[in-house]
Amino acid sequence: MKVILQQDVKGQGKKGQLIEASDGYARNFLLPRKLAVPATAENINTMKMQEKAKKAQEAAEKAEAEAIAAKLKDLTVKVVAKGGNGGRLFGAVTSKEIADALSAQHGLNIPKTKIVQDEPIKAFGTYELKVKLGYEVTGTLKVMVAEE
Repeated sequence: MKVILQQDVKGQGKKGQLIEASDGYARNFLLPRKLAVPATAENINTMKMQEKAKKAQEAAEKAEAEAIAAKLKDLTVKVVAKGGNGGRLFGAVTSKEIADALSAQHGLNIPKTKIVQDEPIKAFGTYELKVKLGYEVTGTLKVMVAEE
């Protein structure tokens, strides 16, 4: 019996996949637990429409990520921190502080988890950080740490 999986089923396949399952397994396990639906013409058409909509949504999200990466290339975010002698900071500048400053200064809401810092920023100056925007799109962000 051909069925379309509604959820990932271990050993069978992923959500949205059309598989061939034995009649008993499909009737007694997959269908009653709503893990699959029979592969009728209507259900196959619905599956294809969902795949097309998902691909369109992914393409739109990737285009948005690329647009944000292009914006980030030209921006410089200024973060103000307290410091001591010799250009050193008290503590470090965190990704959260950078994300908050980016939101306040330029109106771009990027989660702090997407900002990549190789090592903590512990001195005044200008730094370039990578921002992972998803869909293999990364941007660079200039951060200027200034004394309070």
